[in-house]
Amino acid sequence: MDIGLLFFPGMPQLDVTGPFEVLARLPGARMHLLWKSIEPITSDVGLTLMPTTTFADCPQLDVLCVGGGPGQMALMDDEEVMAFVARAGAGARYVTSVCAGCFILAGAGLPDGYKSACHWLSRDQLVILGAIPVKERIVVDRNRISGGGVTAGIDFPSRSRPSCAAMMSPSASS
Repeated sequence: MDIGLLFFPGMPQLDVTGPFEVLARLPGARMHLLWKSIEPITSDVGLTLMPTTTFADCPQLDVLCVGGGPGQMALMDDEEVMAFVARAGAGARYVTSVCAGCFILAGAGLPDGYKSACHWLSRDQLVILGAIPVKERIVVDRNRISGGGVTAGIDFPSRSRPSCAAMMSPSASS
């Protein structure tokens, strides 16, 4: 199963490393840290991570996970990123977000008409982008799973058991 996590400059590393830690333990998981290039990316507090897969080299994903945080607004104006997220999300079996990552998905048109969790300070803004804001820490709506804060990225894979059980099913593996 191919699982891709978008990581971008200035992002809180826990938005990507939290879900990575849990999702990498799924049977058959092939993890991809995604960015435009394979060059080091520095988090909001100076931790450097290395992307493993470029947008151009990304396989069809079974799971797309997008975090948020500082830099997220500028990312929504980046046509290359939005096109990649729209394309990867449209073909993914599951589309997930952590914290304000739901806004990146919304910018790509992915949560339109779906319920979504989000950081509590920004939750009400989801309506503008077509999502349905929900005052929950973790929201599962069909194939969309969202976590409403940075640590929810660790919790949503383990707490949304029916969705994770589906991710682990033989039909989910490629």
